[in-house]
Amino acid sequence: MSIKIRKALDQDAPFLAQMILQSSRADKQFGIFDVIFGSKSDEKTLTNIEKLTTTTAKNYCHFSNFLIAEINGESVGSLCSYEPRIATKETFLESLKEIGCEANAEDFLEILDSCDFELNKRTLIFDFMEEIEGHMDVGILKSLMQKSLLTARLKGYRIAQTMVEIGSLETLLYYKKLGFKEVKQKECELYKEKFGRPGLVLLAFEF
Repeated sequence: MSIKIRKALDQDAPFLAQMILQSSRADKQFGIFDVIFGSKSDEKTLTNIEKLTTTTAKNYCHFSNFLIAEINGESVGSLCSYEPRIATKETFLESLKEIGCEANAEDFLEILDSCDFELNKRTLIFDFMEEIEGHMDVGILKSLMQKSLLTARLKGYRIAQTMVEIGSLETLLYYKKLGFKEVKQKECELYKEKFGRPGLVLLAFEF
């Protein structure tokens, strides 16, 4: 079974929205994008995330930050990598305003400010490493990460980081299998109140 890795295009927005929502919920009923958009249905949330991936402001969900894995022409997995010095909090807020969805921005910022880590701006951040159901254990995520790390090396990066929820044992284990090491944990009462998870784990990969 051959896995093809390619850069995402703007027409991939529906698939990326699916992967972003799936990743952000991480087996929870409610995730950060449910807070941001305050939607009453998954359909509406997905529509708003689609718009977010194609805004003029290149926020961290922008399609240009993604690689997509394909098997027999079908999109089966995604991985996002972005530079925090470019995809800033301000850029994300610009994108929300661009699509007319800034009403709940303060709730998002409150969670971000209380639960986020201080990141080196020269670090590459990985997010939304996901695959669709029915394609587990065929090397999709490994192929995506290997391609992303190779590209990062060529761009001169020496460290890549990611954040995983405390309690997301499967995702945490997978990143560790790929060579990431735990740097620190941050427990957050607000995060636990909103999502039922104690907080976040920061992981790093050094080249």
